[in-house]
Amino acid sequence: MNKKILLIEDNLEMRENISEILELSKYDVVSAKNGKEGVEYAEKSNPDLIICDIMMPVLDGYGVLHMLSKNEDTANIPFIFLTAKAERSDFRKGMEMGADDYITKPFEKLDLLKAIESRLKKSESMKNNFSKNIEGLNEFLENAKSFDDIRKLSEEKELRMYKKKESVYLEGNQSKGIYFVNKGKVKTYHANDDGKEFITGLYKEGDFFGYLTLLEENKYVDSAMTLDDSELYLLPKEDFFSLVYKNAEVSRKFINMLADNLKEKELQLIKLAYNSVRKRVAEALVTLSSRYKKDNNTPFSMNISREDLSNISGTAKESAIRSLSEFKDDGLIEINNGTITILQFDKLSNLRN
Repeated sequence: MNKKILLIEDNLEMRENISEILELSKYDVVSAKNGKEGVEYAEKSNPDLIICDIMMPVLDGYGVLHMLSKNEDTANIPFIFLTAKAERSDFRKGMEMGADDYITKPFEKLDLLKAIESRLKKSESMKNNFSKNIEGLNEFLENAKSFDDIRKLSEEKELRMYKKKESVYLEGNQSKGIYFVNKGKVKTYHANDDGKEFITGLYKEGDFFGYLTLLEENKYVDSAMTLDDSELYLLPKEDFFSLVYKNAEVSRKFINMLADNLKEKELQLIKLAYNSVRKRVAEALVTLSSRYKKDNNTPFSMNISREDLSNISGTAKESAIRSLSEFKDDGLIEINNGTITILQFDKLSNLRN
């Protein structure tokens, strides 16, 4: 199936010439004569790539890029600016806004086609759904390296081994990078002045953590500790910034990988605010199962301290223990030497408030 290209160009002769070049090269072409029309076409036709002039009536190229970047359906479409203005400031502004490439008029036919082919190839490579393991991470990094404006990423990712309940980093420490869970389980938590913990995140194999601090270029606002014996990779902060800031397409893909659990965190906070103690403990068990269960054919079991369970549910330790005892009496869970096994997941997840 031919790739579809949206061409936004107000000059009729230029629009027709470029359309002819693209059609002869076996691309399907949709053309628009101004920015406003181009945005409408992009939202309707879902092109594989957009070529857009900068200086246009009604809505200029910068306005087009801005509007499309705000739309989830069009934000990831490769975008090439086409303009007669060659000043470096214009080039920098376009790239900072998220453009993927920049071609100045006049141009050679071959240069245009090479730019299109390169951007489509790179876009296709970044559409892959990477496995959430170290092989998937390496595959993503290899794909990211294909972008010319990202400097060579580090070949040395440091593997660190941790025992159960070992500290990974402490609140107030300076961040050196982001962590990737190769094996094991990790919690992040914040402790108040009284020593009471609030668990801010739960991470499993294939998850990144510790990245929000890097984005804010600040010290850690929470601490991290393993819940099991764990293997963690440290991705240096220089590589992280290369992925996030140097290329819009890689940035979008990487941020999607990182944000896998943000909605889950938001929902967790809402539940903590409005649910009863009994419901909160039930939700904590459901959350643990959702995060860490591997085999759908067997009941979920986990040895977790009652302190951690109370911190996840936002309740006192005594209240968590009391709720567990009630769940056991109701046949919802089983407790053996500190290990909790969920016997009736559906009933537990649908427990009335």
